[in-house]
Amino acid sequence: MRFRPLVAAVLALCLIFVTACGGDAKAKTRAGLTYDEILNTGLANDCFTVDESARGTIPLDPEASYRLTNVCMHPSSVQVLVEPANKRQEPRFVDAKILTRYTSSLDEVFGDLTVVDDQITFSEKGGMDFQLITVVMPGGEEVPFVFSSKDLVATTSGETITTSTDFEGPYTVPSYRTSNFLDPKGRGLTTGYDSAVGLVPVGTSEELERENVKRYLESAGTLSLSITRVDGETGEFSGLFTALQKSDTDMGSKEPLELKITGDLYGRVDKA
Repeated sequence: MRFRPLVAAVLALCLIFVTACGGDAKAKTRAGLTYDEILNTGLANDCFTVDESARGTIPLDPEASYRLTNVCMHPSSVQVLVEPANKRQEPRFVDAKILTRYTSSLDEVFGDLTVVDDQITFSEKGGMDFQLITVVMPGGEEVPFVFSSKDLVATTSGETITTSTDFEGPYTVPSYRTSNFLDPKGRGLTTGYDSAVGLVPVGTSEELERENVKRYLESAGTLSLSITRVDGETGEFSGLFTALQKSDTDMGSKEPLELKITGDLYGRVDKA
């Protein structure tokens, strides 16, 4: 009986040790980890973050040249605009589940950062600036799209990047399919059959024409970058992004859906 307090103390100490040394792998970051420690964990799809206590500023000299580098955007939520069954109701965005695993983030995006007339402009030049993503809607319909930051030109007012800086601007959404893609009936843009219809009726219907005539269609989106943390010493920043764009059209054969993509943002300001 007199050993019970000692046993209880030993068990409590063991529990504290296990809890402290254990933990979820998702709480890790990529910094300081080896390739084997990152492989198949999903950590490579995450963006770096700036410490929560970072509330600095990054002043920009209009006479100097700057670049944004290592820009990362990790989508955590995708919503699809749907038409209501009742015509009296307004269309609304509904949550969709991301099916694409571990390859949904844009990373190592870079571009020029200029300051002219009290306005900061980010002009995207390259990097891993597009990803093919598929989401599934509550009813089971799968919606593919290209998440992109290609040709982004985002602007904000001022000459300093702070925790209240918001960039916004248009970008290009490439076609989900390329010119050599063939549909199940062998129709394509540069290869395959021109028409997979056995008997083409007089005055081909618009529906048949859209299926037969493949097109490479790009669209435009709008991207907002909201910075919430800034490390003035390293030039790093993090925050959130919101993208509004369209889904895939299957090379013109169907109408695209409106999408809202949100997630985590990270980047760094360097002198060019």
